[in-house]
Amino acid sequence: MEVIVTIIPIFAIIILGWVARRRGFITAEFLEPANRLVYYLSLPALIFNAIAKTNFHEQFDGLVLGLTLFAAAAIYLTADISARILKMNPSRMGAFVQSSGHGNLGYIGLPIALYYLGEAGLAKAAIICGFLMVLQNLLSVVALQMHDASEQKLPGLKALVRKLLGNPVIIGAMAGVIVSALAIPVPKVILRCLDILGGLAPPTALLVIGASLSLQLIRTYKRPTLCAVFFKLVLLPAIGLLLFQLFHIRADDYLPAIILLCSPTATVVYVMAREMHGDADFTVAIISASTLFSSLTFTLWLSLVAGFGG
Repeated sequence: MEVIVTIIPIFAIIILGWVARRRGFITAEFLEPANRLVYYLSLPALIFNAIAKTNFHEQFDGLVLGLTLFAAAAIYLTADISARILKMNPSRMGAFVQSSGHGNLGYIGLPIALYYLGEAGLAKAAIICGFLMVLQNLLSVVALQMHDASEQKLPGLKALVRKLLGNPVIIGAMAGVIVSALAIPVPKVILRCLDILGGLAPPTALLVIGASLSLQLIRTYKRPTLCAVFFKLVLLPAIGLLLFQLFHIRADDYLPAIILLCSPTATVVYVMAREMHGDADFTVAIISASTLFSSLTFTLWLSLVAGFGG
C-alpha cells in the first residue's frame, strides 16, 4: 500500500505538468528557466543537504555502490550488442544505447527515494546518485562517439572531464560527501536555507518532466522505443536485483539503489544526442514512453523488493 501511496501522487504531478502544457498554463518560455532553476540551484541544494546532515560512514555501502555501477555498465554493453544485432542505423544506435542506460536520477529517482524512504533513504540514494551520474555520462558519451557517422569533430576527454566537474548535481553530491565524511559542521541557518531551496526541486522537476512529454513521437518510433524502455525499466533493475540477491544484501540496504536503477530515461539524453549527432527525436520518444511506463514498473519493482523484506 505504501508503494501505491508514493507512486500515484508523483505521477499525478507529472500528468498535471502534461495537462498544464497542453492547456497553456506552462509555456515553452517557462520550461527552460524552470529547468535551469532545478538543475543549477534546487536539486544540488537538495542533494547536498540530504548527504551533509547524515553520518556518511553509516550510510555509505561500498558493495551496494559497486554492484549498482556494475549493473549500469552491463546494460550499456547489452544494449550496444542488441543494437548491432538489430542493425540500427548509427545515429539511432547511439541514441538507443544511451537511452537504455541513462536514468533520470535527479528529477524522478531522488523524489521517489525521498517520498518512499524518507530523509535517511534519500541520503543513501544521493550518495549513490553522484557516482552513478558520472558513470552514466561517461558511458553515454562513449556510446554516442562510437556510433557517430558524421565527420564533425566530437568533444574530447578533457572537455568531458570539465563538463562532469562542472555538473552542479555532481558537485552538490560530492560536496555533501566531503562535509559528511569529515564531519564538517554546517550552520543551521545555511541548512534551513538549503531546506527551502531544495524543497523546490521535487515538485518543479516533476512538472517540467510532464510538460516535456511527447505522445506523438512515441507512436512514430513505437517498436525501437518499446525495446529501449524494456532495457531501461525491466532489464536494468532485474540485473541489479539479481546481483544484490546473489551477494545476500538486505533489501533495506539496496532499496535506494534499486529506485535509481528503476528511473526512466533522463531528459539530458536528448541534449547529448542533439549535440553528438544522435537521433534526437528518437530519444524524446524513449524519454516520454519510459517516464509513463515507469509508473507501473516502479510499483512492480518496489512491491517485489518489499516482499524480500524491504
